[in-house]
Amino acid sequence: MRYSDSELRSAADAGVISAADLQRLLAFLSARSPVDDAAPAAKFDAAHLLWYAGALIVIGAMGLFSTVAFSQMGGGALTACAVAYAGAFTLAGHHLWYRKNLHVPGGLLIAIAVSMAPLAVYGIQEQLGWWGRFGKPGTVQGFYVWIKGSWIFMEAAAILAGAVALRFFRFPFIVSIIAVALWFMSMDLTPWIFNVDHFDFEMRRKVSIWFGLAILAVAWVVDYRSRNGDFAFWLHLFGLMAFWGGISATEGATELGRAVYCLFNVGLLGVAVILMRRAYAVFGTIGITLYLGHLADVVFRDSLLFPFALSLIGIAVIAAGLLYHRRQDAIAAWLSAHLPKAVLRLRPSH
Repeated sequence: MRYSDSELRSAADAGVISAADLQRLLAFLSARSPVDDAAPAAKFDAAHLLWYAGALIVIGAMGLFSTVAFSQMGGGALTACAVAYAGAFTLAGHHLWYRKNLHVPGGLLIAIAVSMAPLAVYGIQEQLGWWGRFGKPGTVQGFYVWIKGSWIFMEAAAILAGAVALRFFRFPFIVSIIAVALWFMSMDLTPWIFNVDHFDFEMRRKVSIWFGLAILAVAWVVDYRSRNGDFAFWLHLFGLMAFWGGISATEGATELGRAVYCLFNVGLLGVAVILMRRAYAVFGTIGITLYLGHLADVVFRDSLLFPFALSLIGIAVIAAGLLYHRRQDAIAAWLSAHLPKAVLRLRPSH
């Protein structure tokens, strides 16, 4: 847990610690040399916005937005291009990370290098004639659009490259590339899981739910073990997208089932408060909104009082938010005192 000088001085003003203790504590903290090699928490300013935007543009240019003409370069040329890009961005990222101590732009350049792994593997398969063995699914651009079994080698390469990069560069955004590749792989492995040639929407939905649960479990383990940097954020985000999305896509649910779905989303709000993860609150809020929209469109379509009742509920939620804002320190202290230590360790270290 990290505290600023102003927070420590406020504690001294409140009589929690003495003035002498405050001075000794400040002197001790200022004398400590930084030992954390993890990237600092990202800030939302113009520089960071440009860095992330530029990285996403490069990643998209070499994958998501690549054209058919780009794929016509041939397998060998594509692999050489990917290796050249990866090498150049790795050298530049290493320079910024270790020589200039610029962890955010340096880490983003390393993430770009990791994203070249699928392109390199695609080129190798194309060059060696392995692509057709799996029912030639298309060009490299299709890796980001269609989910097919022939992409598994590319996904495995992205995961392996990300794991190696994290070994040397502790930058949380690299985890997002691993998470996306894992999600793609979960869909590609669906025919193998169900032992069928083709799979329908219901099969995808079930795989998405179980995959999301597995990723969330990994995210909680990462939160439990990691104390430097928020490496679990992307795992929580993509895990929730898969798990919550699979549950929300359930068709033919009864009104009781929809009510249970609403309670499930209310539970996500509780998890957000306990674990201090806003992503759970976002998905929980969206789920509750979807349920209320169902009530307005189907159950209470012709009810005159429903809009007024729903408005009162919204006002009550806002009031609850204001009350929580005023009492959040007391609530946090109560939770810290009464929750099991194993649960508290699942909170992000920052």
